[in-house]
Amino acid sequence: VLGTIFAGVASPTEAAALGAVGASLLTLAKGKLNRETIMEVMTSTTKLTCMVFVILVGATTLGLVFRGLGGDAQIRELILGLPFGKWGIISVVMGIIFIAGFFLDFIEITFIFVPVLTPIMTSLGVNPLWLAVLIAVNLQTSFLTPPFGFSLFYLKGVAPPGVETIDIYKGIIPFVIIQLAAMAVLCFVPESVTWLPKVLLGG
Repeated sequence: VLGTIFAGVASPTEAAALGAVGASLLTLAKGKLNRETIMEVMTSTTKLTCMVFVILVGATTLGLVFRGLGGDAQIRELILGLPFGKWGIISVVMGIIFIAGFFLDFIEITFIFVPVLTPIMTSLGVNPLWLAVLIAVNLQTSFLTPPFGFSLFYLKGVAPPGVETIDIYKGIIPFVIIQLAAMAVLCFVPESVTWLPKVLLGG
């Protein structure tokens, strides 16, 4: 799936379809492709799709009302009025997204926070591609950071009975440090994000 995306052979949607076909063939080869399995997959897929679309509709409605009442202009004035300069404002925005990642899934943050904050950042001369990658790494770090990291609870759910939550907290520390180091590299060397697209696109 990822190989076809990285190679430019298929779009993410097409790659997902290939993955679904591959999973179906593997299930068939193992003799587990039956009515119960198909119904279970269809049910879980329908629930997930409905959840995403409900969030999308809600976020779109919120965004329209928010902008209609002038909320985006007030947020813009508030953030741009901070006496911190460009990098200070970027740090504040990243901090807000980081904390939001403790309580919200990436889908909600992508649909609610990003449309409001991106125009503010681009008005400061921030590269949209660099900003998108920085937000993605920031959210990854947030999802790994105790005590609220979503990924930690996912891991706890599949961990053996003898693994305690505190063990997961301790074990995740090196990975959080790596994520923070990656964010530092992105901040101090923006070309680490923009160089390859410029080469590929000839810009």
